[in-house]
Amino acid sequence: MKKIVLFVSLVFLCFSATFSQETPLKIIMIGAHPDDCDIKSGGTAALFAAMGHQVKFLAVTNGDAGHMEMGGGMLAKRRYAETQEVAKRLGITYDVLDNHDGELLPTLEIRLEVIRKIREWDADVVISHRSNDYHPDHRYTGILVQDAAFMVGVPNIAADIPPLRKNPVFLYYQDNFQKPNPFEPDIAIDITSVIDQKIDALDAHVSQFYEWLPWIANDPDVIPEGKEDRKAWLKSKRTSAPNPIVRKTLEEWYGQEKAGQVKFAEAFEICEYGTQPSKEEIKRLFPMLR
Repeated sequence: MKKIVLFVSLVFLCFSATFSQETPLKIIMIGAHPDDCDIKSGGTAALFAAMGHQVKFLAVTNGDAGHMEMGGGMLAKRRYAETQEVAKRLGITYDVLDNHDGELLPTLEIRLEVIRKIREWDADVVISHRSNDYHPDHRYTGILVQDAAFMVGVPNIAADIPPLRKNPVFLYYQDNFQKPNPFEPDIAIDITSVIDQKIDALDAHVSQFYEWLPWIANDPDVIPEGKEDRKAWLKSKRTSAPNPIVRKTLEEWYGQEKAGQVKFAEAFEICEYGTQPSKEEIKRLFPMLR
C-alpha cells in the first residue's frame, strides 16, 4: 500500500511540475540593419535566452550599403553570415529581409513582410525603433512595425498566415533624440551579468564594428589586432553607465540599493499601440525583473 501511495505521489509531483512550468515567451526584436537589434537589446536577448525563452532578431534590410569598400550582394552575404554567428553566440534566431540598405520605405509590401514575421513567431513582445530616429531606415522600420501593430490580428491582411489571437506588447528601443518627444523608459533591464556576451555578439559583426562604423565616424583609434584586445576596445566604445532617467527606472523595478549596483542597462518604452501591460504583466513578460 505504501508503495502505491509513494508511486501516486511521485506521479502527481511530476505532473504538477510539468504543468507549473511556464510556456516559453516569444520575443521578436526588429532592427533596420543586421546589427541594430544587437546594439539596442543584445543583453536583454541574452538574458531571455539563458532563461529558456525564444528570441528572434529581424533585420528589415540586408545591410548591403554599410561599408566603405564593398557593397551589394557580396556585402549582404557577408553581413548575413555575421548575423548567423551572432545567433550562435546568443542562442537566438536571426532573420534578414532582402530589402536594400539605405533605401527602405514604409511600403505595403514590406509591412506585410513584417506582419508575417511577427505572426510566424507568435510573438508575445515586439521591440523596434522609434520613428524619430536619425537614420531613415530606422525611422521607417519604426513606422512599419507601428503599422503592423493592429494588423497582426486582422485575418484578411496577409491572409496566408493565420492572425494572432492576442496582440503583443510593442516596445521601443532607447535613443537620445528629443524632437518631437524624447524617449521615456518604462522598463529598464540590468544587463551587467551578460555585458561580455553582448560584446561577444557585437564582435561577430566584423564588417561593422571594426571596419565601417569607425570609418564613417572618422574615429582616429587604431583597431587592435588581437581578438581579446578587440573586444576590450569594442567594450570601451559601446558601453556606458545608465543615464539618470534610466537609473530612475531601474530603481522602480529593482529597488534603490540593487539599482545602484547596475553598471550596464537596456531600456524600453511601451508603445501606445498593441497591448498595454500592467506592472504584473510586464513582470511576466520580462521575468528577469521578478
